[in-house]
Amino acid sequence: MQILTPEELREKFKDPWIAPYKKIITMVDNDLVEIVEYHPCISGSHWMIYQYPRTSKLIIKAKRDGNRHTYLTRTGKTRLGLKASLNAAGIEEVAVAGDEVKVVHAGLAGAGVGAAMCRGMAEGVKRIELYDMGGGSKVGRAAVITPRMEKVIIGIDDTDTKDKGATWTLAHNIGVELSRKGFEYLDHIIVQLYPGNPYKTQNCVSVALTFAVEPGRDKELIEHVIKELEEKTLSDKTSIAIFNGILIPGELRKYSIMAKKKLITVKEAEKVARKVGVQLIEITGAQGQIGALAAIGLSDDVKEAVKVYQK
Repeated sequence: MQILTPEELREKFKDPWIAPYKKIITMVDNDLVEIVEYHPCISGSHWMIYQYPRTSKLIIKAKRDGNRHTYLTRTGKTRLGLKASLNAAGIEEVAVAGDEVKVVHAGLAGAGVGAAMCRGMAEGVKRIELYDMGGGSKVGRAAVITPRMEKVIIGIDDTDTKDKGATWTLAHNIGVELSRKGFEYLDHIIVQLYPGNPYKTQNCVSVALTFAVEPGRDKELIEHVIKELEEKTLSDKTSIAIFNGILIPGELRKYSIMAKKKLITVKEAEKVARKVGVQLIEITGAQGQIGALAAIGLSDDVKEAVKVYQK
């Protein structure tokens, strides 16, 4: 076994058979780990999303958005029955120890090169444990060690007026500003709400921002969001909702779909938030809590989030 940092890998291996991943992030929630990988390719990388869940029982689900892969996994170990073309690559171990996450990848041929060299050179990787280099007909195996992060989703609503502003743009710019402060800005989801809402400014949408956060920095993240909104919102109804964790509760998802179909009251939103453990914070008013909470409930389902239910 060789233990190598990304810098040492880049120095040692400079051949044309390596295409470094751009970044790898791992978020932990009890025995669940969400792995976010930015692949060097775009559509061609969908091969990984097809192969990995077929091969590894640790993977609960996998999805691709451009060159970004997201794997929801359990911690533990499994045996991979690697077979060329059929089950060519997967994850055989996910472990959390202290402030680190270890993910052991294995694959045949090019997938084995990806398991070791390509991932090992990514931003966010602390080091790899290289067991087998792979390539050709050989198996490649390596443990990728990354910092332990936590997932925080922030719902935002009611920042504009009928004459000026747009919640989706302000939310995105806040996400970009927070990325400059060391927070990983992972996603921006626009959630369509009830079109018949008499309080809407125009299109009636709210926004969920997703971040990967170092343990202990979630309060700092929220303080920055509050400060930015206090300074920049145009509305007297602005609120946010905060969810710490990976899996969206089923009851929260049901609430979000209901908020797309009919008018919801602030009291209803507060009741659901208490049940599912979401914190609601008024910035300038309570009305925005309804949409902010609904944004979180569909933050992991883009297709449902944008769907319009006719009034």
